[in-house]
Amino acid sequence: MSTAEAPDVRGQDPLRSTVGAFSEVAGRLLGPLDRRLGRIPTYRLIIALLSALVGVSLVLSVTDGLRYDVDQLLASLGIAVGVSYVANRAIAPLARVRPHGESAVITGLLLYFLFWPTTEGGDLLVLAAAAVVATAAKYVLAVRGRHVLNPAAAGAVAVGVLELGATPTWWVAGEELRFYVLAAALVLLLRTRRSTLALTFVLVAGAIVVLRLTGDGVATGDAIEQAFTSYPIVFLAAFMLTEPLTLPPRRWQQLGIAVLVGVLFATPSLHVGSVAMTPELALVLGNVVAFAFGQRRGVRLRYLGRQQLGPSSWEYRFAPVRPVSFSAGQYAELVLPHDGADARGTRRVFTIASAPADRETVAFGVRESPEGSSYKRALAALTPGTTLTAATVAGDFLLPRDRSRPVLLVAGGIGVTPFVSQLRDETAAAAAGRAAEGVRDVVLVLGLGPAEGLPYRDDLVAAGVPVVVVSPERPADLPAGWTHVAAGLVTQEVLRGAVPDAASRSALVSGPPAMVDAVRGALRALGVRRVKTDHFAGY
Repeated sequence: MSTAEAPDVRGQDPLRSTVGAFSEVAGRLLGPLDRRLGRIPTYRLIIALLSALVGVSLVLSVTDGLRYDVDQLLASLGIAVGVSYVANRAIAPLARVRPHGESAVITGLLLYFLFWPTTEGGDLLVLAAAAVVATAAKYVLAVRGRHVLNPAAAGAVAVGVLELGATPTWWVAGEELRFYVLAAALVLLLRTRRSTLALTFVLVAGAIVVLRLTGDGVATGDAIEQAFTSYPIVFLAAFMLTEPLTLPPRRWQQLGIAVLVGVLFATPSLHVGSVAMTPELALVLGNVVAFAFGQRRGVRLRYLGRQQLGPSSWEYRFAPVRPVSFSAGQYAELVLPHDGADARGTRRVFTIASAPADRETVAFGVRESPEGSSYKRALAALTPGTTLTAATVAGDFLLPRDRSRPVLLVAGGIGVTPFVSQLRDETAAAAAGRAAEGVRDVVLVLGLGPAEGLPYRDDLVAAGVPVVVVSPERPADLPAGWTHVAAGLVTQEVLRGAVPDAASRSALVSGPPAMVDAVRGALRALGVRRVKTDHFAGY
């Protein structure tokens, strides 16, 4: 690897230059908001956004901007949220599971927007029944610590199938709330990075609805307006379809589910037996198909211990009760019930650091800080022999299938974890003679903060790949053959000098969201066409 100055590829391809410039501008504009959202636990953000929509509905009702009376809205809100919360507190202990109050509140808020606001006793009883069924579905229809169906959708389907009276109407899709719903959806999708998934559903469902309406003689403009003011396309896409516990593990599978649900959603003439298709039924059917893609067996991990990687980073090692099937670069959602859980809850997503071939160990690289969450403190206090469960094993942050294509890996601090798994896997494959296509051409650029240390130093040395360390000061234990660049950030100039042939490589970038977005823009500007990212923000 040469450190000679590379030609300015931006001058050679205006399209690449435009894409790179757009990425950098978007990063500057959205970066501050993205960083602020990243500090908010997703459950809390969803509650805040749904509560804001509730507030908007109440204000519109008072100002005669909504067809429902305030007493109808408040009655439905009280029943939906109250019954969901109480039912969750009652049912969870029966299933020997710690109740998650925030999840119950979200379920209740969703049901509030699905059923007509009312003060009628019979209709409120139906809404209460939907809340109880939705809550029970989390525990009765649960496998490996995760519910199979979206709870609110399951409750809505149940009362519809049983024909108890009031049926879901998704009044949230009305024109009065459409712009507020769109704004809330955009904020949530920015935080969860599920915009492609949601947009796929919106395009499929919206296109079919518009075609169906125009086929019935509705003018195109009116059909488009009707599609997004009479159908809950945006609301379902952002707040329900993207629920991580009901999504399949791979991106292509998720997009396939989005297409499937979109087709079912937009085709009410379809029936399941004698039951007509509805938005909630379309989502539930998608959930069932999504579950078929997931991990079949329960993932139970027995804690072995931890070893320090740097001043603020550790590797936690577990022995799987049964072998865990995963691909190098994927993550697991580790469930850790503990007393005094803070707002971030008892689940956390960690990238797996061990190699898939290591059937005896599952390891996670974790960054800790003095002001860390209750989860991190409970994790640090684990005693060997404690058994935890993993609710999800998923992810698409994988090396290219084509082993002949050169690869550039860019990591920020503990963001090197997925690359450690991949390089460990490559080393194991070479040792076992499984890499028939030859050794990959891999270059790793590792960005570190002041006095951060070299995480996984020995593993990276064993992998034998060229490593460029970007840090303000030269690490004292920099291995022979590694290159040090004295800089505080991994910038376009640093990448151009350190990896002159970057444009010919597939790039994978992992680390804090701000760093990942900045590096992605820099790589695009350098002409790198294929950039895959992994943000260490958690869910």
